[in-house]
Amino acid sequence: MRNSYRNLILLTLLTVLITACSDFRKLRKSDDWEKKYDAAINYYEQGEYYRANVLLEQILPIIKGSEKAEIANFYYGYTYYYQEQYLLASHYFKTFYDTFNRSQFAEEARFMFGYSLFQDSPRYNLDQASSKEAITALQGFINLFPNSEFVPKADAALSQLRSKLERKAYEKALLYYDLKKFMTGEYLKAALVEFDNFQDDFPGSQFTEEIQYLEIEAMFNLAEVSIYSVKKERYLEAIAFYENFIETYQDSKYSKKAEDIYEKCLDQIRKLNS
Repeated sequence: MRNSYRNLILLTLLTVLITACSDFRKLRKSDDWEKKYDAAINYYEQGEYYRANVLLEQILPIIKGSEKAEIANFYYGYTYYYQEQYLLASHYFKTFYDTFNRSQFAEEARFMFGYSLFQDSPRYNLDQASSKEAITALQGFINLFPNSEFVPKADAALSQLRSKLERKAYEKALLYYDLKKFMTGEYLKAALVEFDNFQDDFPGSQFTEEIQYLEIEAMFNLAEVSIYSVKKERYLEAIAFYENFIETYQDSKYSKKAEDIYEKCLDQIRKLNS
């Protein structure tokens, strides 16, 4: 009895599915754009975004300039967004905003342009070009609509994107410094440049303390492998880094290591002077 009931349900569902597929195929081949429009809106509201997308794509050129074009174009962007095709979604939200900038949906479309780019942003260890584009778009939205209901969501997305860029820059700086095992001046110089860039780009970062300590270490190591004529100058630069570090981070976990390097610098300078 139970199996028969289950089979009946499955058969009913299969029949409904086949009928729905048949109706959709007929709609795609139909020349009645109004019927397609109504069906697309209905599909969209039922969460069937693929079907809504297919029908909207067919009728958008036909209804261009009509009253229905506005909502159709707005929904079209969302059909891509809900299918997680975020780059296409961002493109069509931007197109909507550029075309219908006086629409009641213009503000939301401008936000969704940036938010779709945010959704497409990769992990921090991959190329962050799209993250930078998303930051520009979301910051542009906030500048245009500072009182929008979407601003908190935009701010939260910006925070995540900037954290990715921060982590990416931090890892890049460490990558150069990890090559110190070769003890070549070029790698150490590159690391120092990256440490400096990081502090300029991300003031107050959670990684600044470590970066400033590594700056001392890198400059000391650079002095060690430098030619005689510039050794003293680089030991003095390492001391300057130390003094700046210890003034800011007196109770740092790196304080002892930093002080040891400082003492080594002083000792080397004494030897050079004598």
